[in-house]
Amino acid sequence: MLISLRDRWCLVLGASSGMGRATALALAEQGMHVIGVHFDTAERADSVPPLLDEIREHGVSAHFVNANAASARVRAELVPVIAGLTGGAGVHVLLHSLAFGTLQPYLPRDGNRPLTARQLDMTVDVMAHSLVYWVQDLVEAGLLPSGAKVLAMTSAGSSRAMPSYGAVSAAKCALESHVRQLACELARFGISVNALRAGVTPTPALRRIPEYREFVAQAAGVNPHGRLTLPEDVAEAVVLLAGSDSSWITGNVIGVDGAEHLSGVPSWNPARTTVNGKGESDAHRTAEPG
Repeated sequence: MLISLRDRWCLVLGASSGMGRATALALAEQGMHVIGVHFDTAERADSVPPLLDEIREHGVSAHFVNANAASARVRAELVPVIAGLTGGAGVHVLLHSLAFGTLQPYLPRDGNRPLTARQLDMTVDVMAHSLVYWVQDLVEAGLLPSGAKVLAMTSAGSSRAMPSYGAVSAAKCALESHVRQLACELARFGISVNALRAGVTPTPALRRIPEYREFVAQAAGVNPHGRLTLPEDVAEAVVLLAGSDSSWITGNVIGVDGAEHLSGVPSWNPARTTVNGKGESDAHRTAEPG
């Protein structure tokens, strides 16, 4: 059944930038109160007060904490805060959008040192395992009610090998596995769990990847919509999924990429269409002798 999101609560992990920021704003626009956790330096944290003002302009409450969302201590401190803010009702949406990990290669490459055990453990813990720990703590506290939506951000890198993405790719694989397991274990509570696979999206996290310019160029070339995915595209998908109390869409990796993942060649891109309405490949074929 479709439901109103007004006066419900959401918890956004990674709320100050990128997809987390866009989702916090989109849910606030629908009347949801926002609890956000972000982990920023003093310089980057300056962007949070304007974000809070923008959220509150929609007539909702916003409570942000600058802390490491993957820390057990932080979770222990925040769960009672969440209970108090929501009056014990809990959160209708939990978005896991933590993009903090190493970009070191597994083996020495181009003068870079190889990945260490500590870096790999940290990356997978933050970007994957922390989802499980948050769900465990919220369920134990009774703060994930029936109809709640647990959503986690993954990427196409879970099934591809890229020079600087090995540890993050491993984390995304683990995250998707956690999503499947949690979906089955939470089904009896009427809670759905899904991963959202965004297309290549211009965010601060993307720009930290050394090869990001190549990713952007490739994605822009093959996406049938003729553009990159935007954080707002992901936020709209979260709003759509949140607007139901059904738990029947669960355990999936849902593409939010404009069919970028499916498109293998640039021919689909509308930017390749000529002024007379013919795509470049069509124009080439008509010029060939029969």
